[in-house]
Amino acid sequence: MTVTMPHPHGARSARPHSRRHEGRLRLLAAVGAILLATGLAAPAAATTTPTPNPTPTVGTGTGTTAFTLSPLANGIVRAGDALAVSVTIQNDTREATESVSVTLRLGAEELLDRVALTEWLDGGSATVTLEDVGTTSIPAVASGASETNGIVVDATSPVLAGREPGVYPLSATYEGATGPVTSTSVMVVPDDATAIQIGVIVPITSGARSAALLTAVELTELTAPTGYLTNELDAVEGTPAILAVDPAIPASIRVLGTSAPESATVWLERLLALENERFALQYGDADPAIQMDAGLSRPLGPPTLTSFMQAENFLPVPDATLGATPTPTPTPSATVDPTVPVYPTVDELFDIGSARPDVWWPASGAPSTDALGTLGGIAQDDLTSLTLLTSTQTTAGSAGATVAAPARVGDAAALVYDSTISAELTEASGIDDSPLRGAALTAATAHLAFAANQVGGAPLLVTLDRGTERSRVGLRTAIMAAASAPGASAVSLDDLAESPASTIEMVDAAADPLRVTTASLLFAEETELARFATILDDVTLITGPERGQILQLLGVSWIDEPARSMVAVGEHRAQTATTLESVRLLPTSSINLFGADARLWFTVRNDLPYPVNLVLYAVPNDLRLDVQRATPIVGTAASNTRVEVPVQARVGNGEVELSLQLRSRASVAIGPPETVEVSVRAEWETFGVIALSIVVGGLVLLGVIRTILRARAKGKTDEGSPTDEESS
Repeated sequence: MTVTMPHPHGARSARPHSRRHEGRLRLLAAVGAILLATGLAAPAAATTTPTPNPTPTVGTGTGTTAFTLSPLANGIVRAGDALAVSVTIQNDTREATESVSVTLRLGAEELLDRVALTEWLDGGSATVTLEDVGTTSIPAVASGASETNGIVVDATSPVLAGREPGVYPLSATYEGATGPVTSTSVMVVPDDATAIQIGVIVPITSGARSAALLTAVELTELTAPTGYLTNELDAVEGTPAILAVDPAIPASIRVLGTSAPESATVWLERLLALENERFALQYGDADPAIQMDAGLSRPLGPPTLTSFMQAENFLPVPDATLGATPTPTPTPSATVDPTVPVYPTVDELFDIGSARPDVWWPASGAPSTDALGTLGGIAQDDLTSLTLLTSTQTTAGSAGATVAAPARVGDAAALVYDSTISAELTEASGIDDSPLRGAALTAATAHLAFAANQVGGAPLLVTLDRGTERSRVGLRTAIMAAASAPGASAVSLDDLAESPASTIEMVDAAADPLRVTTASLLFAEETELARFATILDDVTLITGPERGQILQLLGVSWIDEPARSMVAVGEHRAQTATTLESVRLLPTSSINLFGADARLWFTVRNDLPYPVNLVLYAVPNDLRLDVQRATPIVGTAASNTRVEVPVQARVGNGEVELSLQLRSRASVAIGPPETVEVSVRAEWETFGVIALSIVVGGLVLLGVIRTILRARAKGKTDEGSPTDEESS
């Protein structure tokens, strides 16, 4: 156990008892290794002089120091072995600590059970009798630095002789400025007559994210030689670990086709080539239990990723397969059009290798009894589903007892994993420094020693929980600490599933109301988006990315980051609202309609990068106007489209209100309805024609009258004039 203490000089705050420490600095572990190699012995302390740091680093100013007792070899001491430990002081204050003398003490009597072990590791017990077995000194520790020294108790020491198999209390103490400072651990004397089958589940995940897929940049970083995904494969390769793989990772690689980073395609080939048993997590490592509590009948299926694929990345490559070495083809095969892309199938996209279906791994402590029952009712290929359940959610496990892995809760099949051992292994996997890692590994080994005697030959299951801050060494060491513990032998996932199951009682867990509400909102908005997507020829262009993003947002890793999770969900919901408003009918001002037949013009805005299929429905509230009720529209991508609606005015003038609504061809309302006022003046045309006819008729009549009058006037003139004869 690691103990943290406030520093008496310049301290600002103290952090609680914990074996986790932020801002760890690399320790000087070489000292302990030298002690072991040289065999410096004795019940008395062996000491070395550490090399001082010529340029001390400024501390973080947290005002605490941490003291850790860490047995080597996971605390296992067989007959004829020495007991070797390291003791470390980490100084996160702004001032150097003083030099201290550390005393190692060992209990004469073994701890009785796991409850006593937990009590001891959590701070010790006044009823435990200890005797001094060694000492060492730790020099002053500079601000922001740490110092480690070792203590070795020789195998010939009387304090180790004749020990019966068991778990013995161990402590290290130094006198601090405010009193004794103690760190507790244990020594494990294994019982070689006891055997236990153990399964170790390791997640292959990439952490919390809100995007549906990992980008090429992210894949390049994660699958680099020192990338986290590479570290995971390095850690599990050659171990009996059962892999829980997030299918979003291989899918993110495969949707890139020939443009996928080379390191990512190599990583994927490595994953498929591993001999480890495996099962698929939900896409994005979404929590299946929270989906059940939100009202679904089964967890959501994976997304359709068509919209993420670029045709140029899937053109056929002659005589070669993506990611494989080209092989010459001696005989011609069927003609392949090199200009037609060949896309992977759904099964190919999400392939993680041979895997058992329908294995559900909810967040630790997440599944309620109802959720577990629903998940347990899912079956595929004649295989019942399996739900991973933490032991603290069982009545026996919550009391500190060991629970065997194969179990049934009502009609639901479950695999129970030991929460305490899993937590210790998970902690150890995140510690880079060997002197500190040993504390958690020793605690896990001690709990395993008790578990082996309590399960009665039934298999045990442990897990290393999700995380992205662990090295390949830390992860591999934690896996092997469980798989190679005294008397342990690996058991497969299928063997766990087929082993006789005990009926257990479950401590019902109340679902997190905030997570349930969040999931319900996301599901409701996904349904709304699916209805909206009926405006497209291919609805998956919208529904595919939406499903992928929802599953990512429900990922188990978000539980440790509640504030960031709420921000990510809020941003996603805002994007959903923007999408639902991306296609709409623009408002139209009032229209004056003159004449019986006309065309009304409206504008449809489409902000989507895809063409849309719509129908504009127009309904007048007055019989004065006859309107084409349904007008089909093909709206061009990312632009405005003008729509012509034929109308016909009937007899009578007046104001008509025209109701407009865009709908998909599946009759789903798109955007809000609009209303436009139309002033109908249909009789003006008739009046105009009559008036014009009267005017024209009048002009013609006047012309006729005028012609007649002129003719008469001319005739009279001709009658009144003398002829030539008369005038002569």
